[in-house]
Formats: sequence, C-alpha cells, structure tokens
Amino acid sequence: MQNITSAADLKDAIQFLEAEQSIKGQLLREQLFLTYESLKPANLLRNALKEISSTPHLIDNISGTAMGLLGGFLSKKIFVGTSGNLIRKLFGSVLQIGVTNLVTQNSEIIKSVGQALIQHFFQKKK
Repeated sequence: MQNITSAADLKDAIQFLEAEQSIKGQLLREQLFLTYESLKPANLLRNALKEISSTPHLIDNISGTAMGLLGGFLSKKIFVGTSGNLIRKLFGSVLQIGVTNLVTQNSEIIKSVGQALIQHFFQKKK
C-alpha cells in the first residue's frame, strides 16, 4: 500500500479495507456453510457411496478378498474341528493364513475355473 498523507487518502484507504473485509467475510461464511453441509451424516454417506460405486474394480477386489477369507476360515475349521490340541490349533491358524493368501492372490483363476465347472455341469446336453 502507498503512504497516506492526507485525511481524504486515509478515508479512502479505510473504505477500501472495509469493503475488502466485507467481501472476505462473505466468502468465509459461504465456505463455512459448504463445509457444514458436506459434514452432515447423510451427505457423508452419499459421497462415500458415490465414491465406492465409481471405483471400477471394487466388486472384484471385495469378492476376491471374501473368497480368500472364506477359504481360509473353512480350511481351518476342517483341519482343526473341535480339537483342543494347541499344536493343531496353531497349525490350523497358519494353514488359514496360507489358504487365505493363496485364494486372494489367485481369485480370478478360481472364479474362471468355477464358472467353467458350473457351465459344464449345468449346460443342456444335446
């Protein structure tokens, strides 16, 4: 800003700063309102669902992970059963982690083999 040398320049500078403060205050109020609206639970949920639905490979990732977890859980249940043996439970947990990782990493192959088997068994024979 330039040096103020007269009362008229001082009044002009004050008016300019007051106008600038008014504009900035209005912008701040508008931004506060937008922030308030975006933080409402309904808007947070809506935005999260939009983001989830716009992710292209999310369903494939979720299904692969779910298959891995289910496969690991079932393998542990089959191996350990109702056994109270600590070593067997420990080995069952290691087996569960291994099967979970194996199925999760190869979920696309497992899906395609499963689909081929389903088509083979349920296909109408000519």
